[in-house]
Amino acid sequence: MDKLPETMTVIEISTPGGPEVLVPSHRPLPIPGVGEVLLKVAYAGVNRPDVIQRKGLYPAPPGASDLPGLEVSGTVVAVGDDVDPTVIGAHYCALVSGGGYAEYCLARMDVCLPVPANMNLAEAAALPETLFTVWHNVFERGYAAPGETVLIHGGTSGIGTMAIKLAKLFDLTVLVTCGSDDKCAAAQKIGADFAINYNNSDFVERVKTITNGEGVHLVLDMVAGSYVSRNLQCLREDGRHVTIAVQGGLTAEINMAYVMSRRLTLTGSTLRPRAAAFKAMLAEQLLAKVWPIVCEGALRPEMDKIFPLTEAAAAHAYMESGAHVGKIMLKV
Repeated sequence: MDKLPETMTVIEISTPGGPEVLVPSHRPLPIPGVGEVLLKVAYAGVNRPDVIQRKGLYPAPPGASDLPGLEVSGTVVAVGDDVDPTVIGAHYCALVSGGGYAEYCLARMDVCLPVPANMNLAEAAALPETLFTVWHNVFERGYAAPGETVLIHGGTSGIGTMAIKLAKLFDLTVLVTCGSDDKCAAAQKIGADFAINYNNSDFVERVKTITNGEGVHLVLDMVAGSYVSRNLQCLREDGRHVTIAVQGGLTAEINMAYVMSRRLTLTGSTLRPRAAAFKAMLAEQLLAKVWPIVCEGALRPEMDKIFPLTEAAAAHAYMESGAHVGKIMLKV
């Protein structure tokens, strides 16, 4: 490997605010600790939590980098203790707790996934955040099983597009909501069985019609707020409701008698603050159950637009415009 530089270009949040607060800066290269590798970053994913962090509403967990960026791909250029040095020079993608918007990024080796030879590094970097999130929340917390029906809100988001693809690979019937007819068409092209434009129809009534009045087995909710009580009306008896974001509000008013009478389950999770051991366990499960599908080429992220690292502000503005279908990436 070439000699490593002493400093690197990073994108800092200068102060909480709009996209313009994302500014290039320089920092010393981080040094990998026990169980860590240093990746020379090729691409970094742009995700909704990055936007919320930029606004000052989602601080990095203790010990994590204050830089945004939760997923990267690149080449291992240095390793810490307890990491096999033969991985140096290999391509990996990784889920990280922060620090992705940079030329170099630390990652725990146990949450690094090897990039298949038939996958480019842009696609590889677009996988970890959505794949870890969807796998855990749809299949582990949501207990999705082949033959069941799932309602996914935000069908053309990074999470939504991955949820569609993964659900179809595991034989689920997929209903999604989107904000326009064009996005509904895009979601169906990606694989959704039904797409509902929430701006011109009542998704609760549409779900009931599509499912012949029975409802869905599972709702993947990114909205929360007033959507929760409506989501519950979309569930069949013994249905499960999984919340992964609160874009519509932190609180919800629900009829608990309805929950009890229909034996509904409400749960949710956030991934970033979870313990390293939990994320490592998730990575093991993905390597066993999903990565073979990735390696054979049957699962690829839905890609939208790639911006240079130094144009991270433009990437955030684009995400907040809501125009994207799938993943927005930064090229380092």
